[in-house]
Amino acid sequence: MSAGGPERTPGHASGLRTALSGLTTRGRSFLAAGIAASVCAYVLGQSDLLRVGLLLAALPLICVAVVHRTRHRVASERRLSPARVPAGAEARVSLSVDNVSRLPTGLLMLQDRVPYVLGPRPRFVLDRIEQGGRREVSYRVRSDLRGRYPLGPLQLRLSDPFGMCELTRSFPAHDTLTVVPRVEPLAPVRLGGEAQGYGDGRRRSLAVAGDDDVIPRGYRYGDDLRRVHWRSTARHGELMVRREEQPRRARCTVLLDTRAVGYEDAGPGSAFEWAVSAAASVLAHMLERGFSVRLLMDTGATVPGEGGAGFPGTGQETAASSGLMMDTLAVVDHSDGTGLTRAYDALRAGDDGLLVALLGDLDEEQVRAVARMRRRSGAALAFVLDPGVWTRDPAAAPGPDDACAERLRVLREAGWTALAVPRGASLDEVWRRADRERSGLVTPSGRAGA
Repeated sequence: MSAGGPERTPGHASGLRTALSGLTTRGRSFLAAGIAASVCAYVLGQSDLLRVGLLLAALPLICVAVVHRTRHRVASERRLSPARVPAGAEARVSLSVDNVSRLPTGLLMLQDRVPYVLGPRPRFVLDRIEQGGRREVSYRVRSDLRGRYPLGPLQLRLSDPFGMCELTRSFPAHDTLTVVPRVEPLAPVRLGGEAQGYGDGRRRSLAVAGDDDVIPRGYRYGDDLRRVHWRSTARHGELMVRREEQPRRARCTVLLDTRAVGYEDAGPGSAFEWAVSAAASVLAHMLERGFSVRLLMDTGATVPGEGGAGFPGTGQETAASSGLMMDTLAVVDHSDGTGLTRAYDALRAGDDGLLVALLGDLDEEQVRAVARMRRRSGAALAFVLDPGVWTRDPAAAPGPDDACAERLRVLREAGWTALAVPRGASLDEVWRRADRERSGLVTPSGRAGA
């Protein structure tokens, strides 16, 4: 939400010149006619004509003064709901204009500046606003392209009832609409033997590994007296008990390959946009299942970058990190890197649970680097968007070519569940197929297993 209130011009002379520049053709004609009539009346000695001339000249000047004063006594406010939307969805923008002066305004024309990808520039005409009154209008914006788009500034054109003067006021406040990638619902398949983030495959972080590792807490009513830690009780002077073992959330790392050399096309419908949308879908799906999730780029950057190895901790941190990851995917672009070694280095900290990789074109060195990543994860899924597969019509020659098939074979031998993604493939279908292949229900070629 943004707001703009009354403002003052830098100087009186500058404000006067600005106000006079707002005279319309009608106002200039009245002013010129009044001056001419006044001069003629003075030369001819006609007092009646002088009064008429003064009236004609004074009317546009009075209108200028009124509009100029009203211009600085009008406040605006913009509300954006929601501020983050998926690509293809609409957001509602509400504008409100308040008259904080003691005089009613004249005709108002509103125009909000928006990028062309969000649609046509909205324009509204408002009737006079009474003293202390408010008018509200709204419009909708929509974009099929992810990104961050500024909304504003709002331009307000004021005019007097006689049409003598028109002035434009621009409010400095603006808002930002974040369009995140589309999120496709995914089937709740079992990956790596884990049913839920706190389910079958969960780990437990033992609170007591021995007297040296104990983390005691104060005694609470109802605690089992067998858990009293007497050494800590003597040290703190109050009854202390051992903490119970706590379940550790299962982890999932989503690796997004953003190398420009890995993708041949760009724009909507490209392999890179499919990978970005797939990364957002996997992140949202794993968060819904209770996993602790992080986003890893080929550059080695992780989102969120705080907490243990980049993974969020508490529920509030998870909610914040989810928005941060989506905001990152909204503006992610191709990187200048040529390899995946920095992503491998980011995974060397240890076992990071499930690893889902969205990969572009791979050469032999990069295939070996990806194969080594498998040692740093529990289960690993790779979706390879090879240009030779992505740019070819799948109906003409289904399946990967020999080069891509060899890359997939190397990854599978390293323990990956690796699939080539053709153009137009549904992420949910590829996701289900990866689960079937991991379970041995289909062969790597896609045929049903025995």
